Amino acid sequence: MSAVLENPAAAATAVPTRSEGVWAAAARRFRNDRVGMVSLVIVALFLLLVIAAGVGLVARDWQQEVGVPNAPPTFMGPAASTESAAIAAPKGPNVDLSAVDPLAPRYKEWEERARQFKTTEQVRSETLPFGGDRLGRDVLAKAVKGAEISILVGVSAALLATFIGTLLGAFGGFFGGKVGDFLEWVYNVFTSIPGILLIFAFAAVTGRGVGSVVLILGLTGWTGIYRLVRAEFLKHSVREYVRSAEAVGASTVSRMFRHILPNVSHVVLVQLSIHVVGFIKAEVILSYLGLGVSVDQVSWGTMLAEAQSELILGHWWQLAAATAFMAVFVTAFSLMTDALRDALDPKLRGAD
Repeated sequence: MSAVLENPAAAATAVPTRSEGVWAAAARRFRNDRVGMVSLVIVALFLLLVIAAGVGLVARDWQQEVGVPNAPPTFMGPAASTESAAIAAPKGPNVDLSAVDPLAPRYKEWEERARQFKTTEQVRSETLPFGGDRLGRDVLAKAVKGAEISILVGVSAALLATFIGTLLGAFGGFFGGKVGDFLEWVYNVFTSIPGILLIFAFAAVTGRGVGSVVLILGLTGWTGIYRLVRAEFLKHSVREYVRSAEAVGASTVSRMFRHILPNVSHVVLVQLSIHVVGFIKAEVILSYLGLGVSVDQVSWGTMLAEAQSELILGHWWQLAAATAFMAVFVTAFSLMTDALRDALDPKLRGAD
């Protein structure tokens, strides 16, 4: 204070420091969260895996039958085979059947041809790193390729539902009046129909496929987000900082999406995380019922559906692989969005 009084010219030319923005502060808080950063790395690795599988760099040959049917994991060793016992079984007396069977002389020739064909056929492995399915396909390659479909469906459908719910909730809560009444009517129509019937109705119209599943889940899953975002916009639209922005000439769009939305983004992120997890599970159910991805594609849902019959025979590795991949991604994604919520929560900014 004394320096300012002694040098009033320096005080007049001093440039006021600009306060840190909302998004910059949130990014700084997120970087200080170790769990959130580790979760972000895991999610980024999964997304890179999805991109690599999409362009064919990994799991390109997931449909090839590289192992014997239900090949166990490598650490378990090869399963006991009954073929060796059949080969070692003693043979009966050599009897000439040409008198009763005119094709008997051709049997040896056919056996020799079959033996030559087996030598040229690709030798299947008796074990695979994570085991094989009932056709001998590598379970690890299927899990990697299935991550592409399941994550794409879960994240895309959650983003679609979150976008629809946030946009409609913002308009309904900010404007109110006839706009709010109309959106409330649309919300009540969607919530009055049982969710499973609504999903079946959309599935009957759109058919099977990744795009259809994304549309089905996105168009039926926005109602919960809409209700929460509408309540938040109703509460924030009358607060002082929004009134102040209106007084200085901020436009309606600016007040909605530059002032209010950052302060309710923690609610949106929590709902996004919940919907990603829920939509991955929903894809499992739809694929199990035959309404999910097409038959020539693989996802964690189709793997779990196939593993149901394999588990009865004691072949658990396909179930374990799909469950492990799903659990790691879902847990990391949930922790990442929790860290983002804490970084964006207005109640926690006072701790900076």
